[in-house]
Amino acid sequence: MMPVTRTRRRGWPLACLAAALLLTGAGHAAARLNLPDFVTLSKEVRPMVVHISASQSAASSSGPFREGDPFADFWRRFFGERFPQNPTPGPSRSVGSGFIVDATGYILTNDHVVEEGQDITVKLADGSEHRARVAGRDPKTDIALVKIDTERNLPVARLGDSAALEVGEWVLAIGNPFGLEHTVTSGIVSAKGRRIGAGPYDNFIQTDASINPGNSGGPLINLRGEVVGVNTAIFSRGGGNIGIGFAIPINLVKQLLFQLRDEGKVTRGWLGVVIQDVNAEMAEALGMEEARGALVTNVSQGSPAEAGGMQVGDVIVTFDGSPVTASSELPLIVARTPVGKTVDVMIQRDGRPAALRVTVAKLGDDEVVVALEDDNDLGLTVRDAQGSSGSGSRGRRGVVVTAVESGSPADTAGIHAGDVILEIDRKRVDSVRDFRRVVGDLDKGTGILFLVRREDTTLFLALRLPR
Repeated sequence: MMPVTRTRRRGWPLACLAAALLLTGAGHAAARLNLPDFVTLSKEVRPMVVHISASQSAASSSGPFREGDPFADFWRRFFGERFPQNPTPGPSRSVGSGFIVDATGYILTNDHVVEEGQDITVKLADGSEHRARVAGRDPKTDIALVKIDTERNLPVARLGDSAALEVGEWVLAIGNPFGLEHTVTSGIVSAKGRRIGAGPYDNFIQTDASINPGNSGGPLINLRGEVVGVNTAIFSRGGGNIGIGFAIPINLVKQLLFQLRDEGKVTRGWLGVVIQDVNAEMAEALGMEEARGALVTNVSQGSPAEAGGMQVGDVIVTFDGSPVTASSELPLIVARTPVGKTVDVMIQRDGRPAALRVTVAKLGDDEVVVALEDDNDLGLTVRDAQGSSGSGSRGRRGVVVTAVESGSPADTAGIHAGDVILEIDRKRVDSVRDFRRVVGDLDKGTGILFLVRREDTTLFLALRLPR
């Protein structure tokens, strides 16, 4: 006799499960086994989901890799060059999904579904088709709002709380993959807070619910029938789903809806800093007990941060009462802060807490070589930056890294040839003489913080000086 596999702790034998499905029907068996009732859920949410198509001119119909598209690198990385292209010259139609958020005919979708789009058509669940116009767009988050005219009230999707979503929780995706209308797939939440290089407000829900081209703009739904995300992208090697999909958290979207409806665009707050994460070595060098917050690597001249007294090397740990545990959280917090509001900012400076007051501004739509070298235990070689014409060494401050020894502390820390070292251990470095003096005073075996300029940005790097 073949062995029967049992589930853990009061599980059913597989033979019993099969018998239950045959004898009681799938729906009753699902209820007895406490499985999700996707049948009822699908019937409940289906009327709120729509099919969207938009014609595109020949200039904009060569797939997602359009000139100037801020998501172009993102699409290439996730779909590769195999993403379906327009096979013939002339106009084509993009196809996507959306869901109704207002009974008067406002529909939420992805911006990439309708951007450059002309002659937008929305098909409702009852089969009726309506001409639509774009009411508002936000390319930075890939969200758009379209409007259809209707004489009847439409069924509206209930928006949930994506912050309360748990990894492992069941979710449902409804959309129009490859034009197959109202396709329903299910899965679980695989991860939250995914950063996939899609922009400054990178914060995705990852799911293994099957999502394919055409699902873009459709809802990700929890078992209560609430929309918790907007399906946006997949990770794929050949254009099809392999179980890694991404959705924009609905809490981010809810903050934008009224601005998109009333103004057609989104106005965001601006602080004026460049930031990075704090790792364990940096935390030690900064005198912090734990690695948390957003480390300021640059403060823009004339910015709210500068006016509020913020300095390079400060670590932002709370902003307007919201904790900042990682640098990726700060842009989202600042962006949703009303322009003109003065907020409290808690920082760590030189290992001690400090409080600043900053008034948030509006985010704009755009914002001779001395041949002296020095070798040291760090594993790098430097020269004075004064008069250098190198791309990474503009100005007269700092020393240029000319070489990095493979496997050295400098190499491990991520220092590259061409970097310009501006500070070491929070001490300014203007010349090779300064470099030698500061490095000579360092304690062996301790974590050291370097402030480095690399092309058009500045960043902190930490390394441990060998004993």
